[in-house]
Amino acid sequence: MMMRLAAVSFVLLAACSSKTPAPVAAPAPVAAPAPTPAAAPAPDVPLAVGAPAPDVTFTLHDGKSLALSSLQSSRVLVYFYPKDDTPGCTVEAQGLRDRAADFEAAGIKVFGVSVQDAESHKAFIDKHALPFPLVVDEGAKIATAFRVPLIGNGMASRQSFLIGKDGRIEALWLNVDPSTHAADVLAAVH
Repeated sequence: MMMRLAAVSFVLLAACSSKTPAPVAAPAPVAAPAPTPAAAPAPDVPLAVGAPAPDVTFTLHDGKSLALSSLQSSRVLVYFYPKDDTPGCTVEAQGLRDRAADFEAAGIKVFGVSVQDAESHKAFIDKHALPFPLVVDEGAKIATAFRVPLIGNGMASRQSFLIGKDGRIEALWLNVDPSTHAADVLAAVH
């Protein structure tokens, strides 16, 4: 019996101490790195020439709405200015008004954009006989879409964008001189 017990003990000991290889899991497949989405440009980085113009809808001084994309058969000058009827803004608007025939001959539609309300825009248009519409930019949403920096009281800084018939930025002016702006734009397109 002793022998039998010793044999069983040996078998048990051998079974417990034998190193049977543990099952090996197949390695997990290595996924290809996910494509990194193009980071949206920071709001303080200006739009660049060749970039698509923002897809915005203008609310005009007369209450009508107009999608910028609906104007793709024309070139469009979108000029941002701080405030109706202030000295620099008046000089700039009058310069654009005085060259309206030249803008029309060049096939350029002009839209002024500021955060004042429709009544303020109507008064500015009437006082200075402006032949182009002014856009009400409530909450500076359009300025933000164009990445125009805001200055005191949430007003847009003075910048302009010439949009080509293809809906892309053709030229831009980030530091507009109100007294020469109309001439500067026309010089760039001829």
